[in-house]
Amino acid sequence: MRLYQKFLDGVPEYLARYYWWAYLWRGSIWFFDHQPVINTILFGQYGKLLKKTLAQAERNPAAKILQLTCVYGKFTPSLLSCTGGEMHLCDAASGQLQLAWRKTRHAAERCHFARMNAESLGYRNDAFDQVIVFFLFHEMPAGARHNAYAEIARVVRPGGSVLITEYAAAPLRHWLYRIAPFRWLLGRLEPFLPNFWQEDVAAKLSGALKKNDKALAGEPGIEHCFAGFYRIMQFNLATH
Repeated sequence: MRLYQKFLDGVPEYLARYYWWAYLWRGSIWFFDHQPVINTILFGQYGKLLKKTLAQAERNPAAKILQLTCVYGKFTPSLLSCTGGEMHLCDAASGQLQLAWRKTRHAAERCHFARMNAESLGYRNDAFDQVIVFFLFHEMPAGARHNAYAEIARVVRPGGSVLITEYAAAPLRHWLYRIAPFRWLLGRLEPFLPNFWQEDVAAKLSGALKKNDKALAGEPGIEHCFAGFYRIMQFNLATH
């Protein structure tokens, strides 16, 4: 038996195969949840990315927000602090859900947890006012991303929004990208990132929305960070 197979336990095969060491092993969950570690992984940009993402989070206290998969660090409690509505978190890994639950016990009445695969959500159609995705897509193979776009398009309501913080499109001029050994190493650690760099996120999400009889209200708002290495994308949906 290969090592990664010990971590399958209901999670997607690609997650266990390529990311058991980062998200599924108990030791890694403890290690990577330290703020200095996360900030280092994001080249010192975590604070800026957090601030820019939270600035676009839904503030309406009557809103229902879905955070699609848990994330390391203070993102989830910070999101709870700056929003007043009902929040739902789902993740395929039980260890990640337990970690997020421990961080949000102070607001347990507002926070709801469910173990779900982003490719097949158990929520009803049009359930959420905003769906927030913080550094997930680059860790999914293309087929899984396609399914996740479809599920996001299904569960977000007309007039709602989708907020995605991710790597930007291939940053050809960025000094990190231009260093070939580093680009190779990043591709080894993040095996689906090279493909994601080439993906038109707006087109993918727009196509998924059309299949659900929904549409974007104009062009997405895109804010870049770290000289174009990362981006925060706000997609507002048209009302029927």
